[in-house]
Amino acid sequence: MTLRELLKATVGALLAAPFLQLFRKKEETGYYWQIDPDKCIQCGKCETECVLPRSAVKCVHQYASCGYCLFCSGYYQDKRVEFNTAGENLRCPTDAIVRTYVEDPYFEYKIDEDKCIGCGKCVKGCASFGNGSLFLQVRRHLCKDCNECRIAKVCPSGAFTRVPADKPYIFRRPPEVKS
Repeated sequence: MTLRELLKATVGALLAAPFLQLFRKKEETGYYWQIDPDKCIQCGKCETECVLPRSAVKCVHQYASCGYCLFCSGYYQDKRVEFNTAGENLRCPTDAIVRTYVEDPYFEYKIDEDKCIGCGKCVKGCASFGNGSLFLQVRRHLCKDCNECRIAKVCPSGAFTRVPADKPYIFRRPPEVKS
């Protein structure tokens, strides 16, 4: 190899190095963006600031903490017209929360991820009156893992954080069971 070829290869490698990060696999990076549910204030920026057309942030439901209430403050609006499942009475603007009867007076609430836009309205409702079993998370299969996450840059509460790839989700601790 001539000195000229060596210099050419070295300069080429130096110029290409910053772009190699763009093509690395997610698993190789070691860290993912995630939302700390204890810091999140449901500001709505997850819905509007994600670089994807539909945010990678979705509501998740931690069933171990849920009370399965007849009146779920994450499901129903505070100032509802009636106590039924008509759209004007529900908190979610996209009807992403599916309510299923279990037995009197219990209902199960599931999130339809395809409909969820990550606005956090249900999470805010659940936290204001409920037990916080609904919270926002960056869904790993949807996220592009941008180096400079746009949501993280504008998050007013600092809830966006980097987590190790082997523990890509942050969950709320279930309430302690008293015996």
